Amino acid sequence: MNDLLAGCAAWPERRGQAPCFTQRRGFADNAPPALVAGPFLRRGSGPSHSLHTMNFASLGLSPALVSSLQDLGLVDPTPIQTQSIAPVLAGRDLWACAPTGSGKTAAYLLPLLQRWMDGGKAQGAQGGFVRTLTTLIVVPTRELAQQVGETLSDLGRALKQPPRIGVVYGGVSINPQMMMLRGSADFLVATPGRLLDLVEHNAVRLSAVRHLVLDEADRLLDLGFQEELQRVLALLPKQRQTLLFSATYPDAVQSLATGLLHDPVQARVDAAEGQDAASPQSITQRAIAVDRARRTQLLRQLVQGNTAAGTDPVTLERALVFVATRHTAELVAEKLYKAGIFATAFHGDLSQGARKEALADFKAKRWQVMITTDLAARGIDITQLPLVVNYDLPRSATDYVHRIGRTGRAGEDGTAISFVTPADQAHWALICKRNQLDLELEQLPGFEPTEPVPPPPVAQDGNGGIKGRRPSKKDKLRAAAAEAAETAKKN
Repeated sequence: MNDLLAGCAAWPERRGQAPCFTQRRGFADNAPPALVAGPFLRRGSGPSHSLHTMNFASLGLSPALVSSLQDLGLVDPTPIQTQSIAPVLAGRDLWACAPTGSGKTAAYLLPLLQRWMDGGKAQGAQGGFVRTLTTLIVVPTRELAQQVGETLSDLGRALKQPPRIGVVYGGVSINPQMMMLRGSADFLVATPGRLLDLVEHNAVRLSAVRHLVLDEADRLLDLGFQEELQRVLALLPKQRQTLLFSATYPDAVQSLATGLLHDPVQARVDAAEGQDAASPQSITQRAIAVDRARRTQLLRQLVQGNTAAGTDPVTLERALVFVATRHTAELVAEKLYKAGIFATAFHGDLSQGARKEALADFKAKRWQVMITTDLAARGIDITQLPLVVNYDLPRSATDYVHRIGRTGRAGEDGTAISFVTPADQAHWALICKRNQLDLELEQLPGFEPTEPVPPPPVAQDGNGGIKGRRPSKKDKLRAAAAEAAETAKKN
């Protein structure tokens, strides 16, 4: 049986059978897991913050939960936790928006655990309680699902009667997940597609859900889960508590919140509030002009140490490098490895086991560089990561924020460097405009770009399109509408 489920009552004990459930490696009594001390909660030993005048007990959490937090070495709530815990305990709907690394996950897990302890356990005929799914947490990716499950397990493991936690996602066989859900669960963390698959197989019922969490709602919409979300919502009781968490609040998220939440409390934390957030105060952002064909060479020098670039191989223990495609990830990792740099690729074509192993090795500093697609841009906590490199620019301004948010976490300093080819300059300018960045486009000696800057694409309208040189769906619709209007005028 996975360590995650140890101590959970009446759970089928079949060791190694459930890839759908997160696993937690054991740790010494005096060495609490780094997971919870990363993006979710802040250790009390750090510098104080004006919003951190309250402790967890004063927010309404029980002595049992506070003791569990103390066992993990956690004392002070982050600003988003301070704003969120009391309203959730009071049963209010909540719309919380805070930057990556600010502690959003624990902001909803802690009060939901408290509510489950206070009365979320359905009573059985013999005076005990029966397992009933009362809390559903919907997330966009398997990595975030695993991480939320691990955090929930760590927070509840010291309780006298820990909750049963299910974590399900696609990309793995559905049969073990169906087997493990036979006894139901108290908390279910799920990606939308796999959740609907399990509902269709009658493996899970949502009729008793009292609390719904949409975590990283902006990412759920970015990845095109709108239709799946509507189908999930149709299966849930109308009388429920709904919590919506996001790192950004674009129009699509605002529309979702308006239609989904009832008289919600709104919690907002800017990047400058709280040292856990990945913010301009903790991240040095830079842009380097370079020819497309020389990016790998420049990356190699950055990692090995480049005086002009300001990188030191002695202090640069790890770097996370973002690329646009899986093929590029493999190619760049191979070239770096041949150059004597311990580099590995991380992308969706790898098996779940291979990805988990690669990430664990990178966290343990057995790999110096990880080349990844946007798979790792959100939901993965890597502490003490000094450098993030955008080898390929992200497609959107929002993705840029989430990428660089992998560094500068938990009060640490970090650096984010973006490679800007001549062909990318217009797109980079748009990213800077949307994120209100004023960054000098640096040129390093020996890497001055020589490729010509291509002419700007023919604009369909004045909006351009943040998703890059390739027109978005909206761009195409605008172009079609403009063409139809022009044709109508001529006729």
